[in-house]
Amino acid sequence: MSLQRVITDDQDLQIAPVFAQRIDEDVIPKGRLPEDPMPAGVAAGIVQSRLLLDGRAALNLATFCTTAAEPELERIYAETAPINIMNREEYPASSRIEQECVNALAHLWHEDDGRFIGCSTSGSSEAAMLAGLAMLRRWRESGGTGRPNMVFGTHVHVCWPKFCNYWDVEARMVPLAEGRTILDPALTAAAVDENTIGVVAVLGSTQDGRYDPVAEIAAALDGVAADRGVDVPLHVDAASGGFVAPFLDADFAWDFTLPRVVSINASGHKFGLVYPGAGWCLWRDPEHLPESLIFDCNVLGGHHPTFTLNFSRPASGVIAQYYQFLRNGIAGYQLIAQRCQEVARYVAKGVAAIGPFEVISDGEDLPVVALRVRDPEREGFTVYHLSEALKGDGWHVPAYSLPPDLEHVDVIRVVCRQGFTLDLAARFLESLVKHAERLAGHPFPLPEPAAVLSFAD
Repeated sequence: MSLQRVITDDQDLQIAPVFAQRIDEDVIPKGRLPEDPMPAGVAAGIVQSRLLLDGRAALNLATFCTTAAEPELERIYAETAPINIMNREEYPASSRIEQECVNALAHLWHEDDGRFIGCSTSGSSEAAMLAGLAMLRRWRESGGTGRPNMVFGTHVHVCWPKFCNYWDVEARMVPLAEGRTILDPALTAAAVDENTIGVVAVLGSTQDGRYDPVAEIAAALDGVAADRGVDVPLHVDAASGGFVAPFLDADFAWDFTLPRVVSINASGHKFGLVYPGAGWCLWRDPEHLPESLIFDCNVLGGHHPTFTLNFSRPASGVIAQYYQFLRNGIAGYQLIAQRCQEVARYVAKGVAAIGPFEVISDGEDLPVVALRVRDPEREGFTVYHLSEALKGDGWHVPAYSLPPDLEHVDVIRVVCRQGFTLDLAARFLESLVKHAERLAGHPFPLPEPAAVLSFAD
């Protein structure tokens, strides 16, 4: 999570008279606990009033995360929040549901021999840490010496460089190139050596939604094993694509059908359709998850193996995932993915028809559209100005530069999730045209935008 520092503005919070009348206070401390309790309704009202400046979730085109749920799912979240998924003795039904979800994902990702092992996580970042730890420990227990390294593209999610930083693993980052925003198989093969603990391929980049050519990368690593005797495992970061590719791209080889792929992670809280705080990590065989990493915890009664970076966690994400599996099934997930892609194609076509813009990605992998201003100097504005202007209509879209070697390319990204309908997409395109024309006709030098959003959402 983001790091927070000391509050430097006014330490008191002025509250509305409707609340002040009920607690005989005009202000309450900010960044400190109040001296006395207050009625639940007053506390809830203050919280709600402070959240008024947050954007509307339906117009948030920045995030990959789920922002809307059916009333039935909302109730499940409320009812299962008190359940600690780690307490398997007291909550055996929740534990069983977690096991069934892991089995369902193994089947979806074509692990067919029944030797898989997996777990739920708090999201793909934790799942990535677990997958990385498994590769690191297996490399060490196999006799690895020297400083370990991991190979991935510069376009990976920040969790992978973070893993390397935290566990002192050299991050060998394969550069992108003009016209190529995916991992190059040949460059990947050239980067590995006897100290490489693993390679990470991305099934859906956060920058532009593209899939890495997983089968080609696996084949290149097979060649390394045959030619140099260096057998490097391949992990697939399917944070978003793990719940899209099985339903839209059945002919695209990326999962456990490829023997080189030893583990996969995915975010339930993205296209898995549950709220933030849900992720999954699966290994094709227990041999890829060293027993030395698994703890037998009996503090809650019984003996249960655990592999996690945290401990107590609400069961809500797991139970919500099970609900969505039941609610949608394969046909439902496929329909939702198709609708999201239909909207992405509509947006991409609309953007291409607007003069100043160039489409970088058109939603043909993940339903994500990335666009750039062709000639910012000639047009008189950048994507950063455009991003700020769109906030005036309520749209929240990120503007950012692409990773190293493509950092001169600045783009805006539109994530077409469930809930972003064709009607909303049409309204968005209208806003895009309006603000592009206004910015281009601005008679004064444009100010620098107040802030630049991160692409890592």
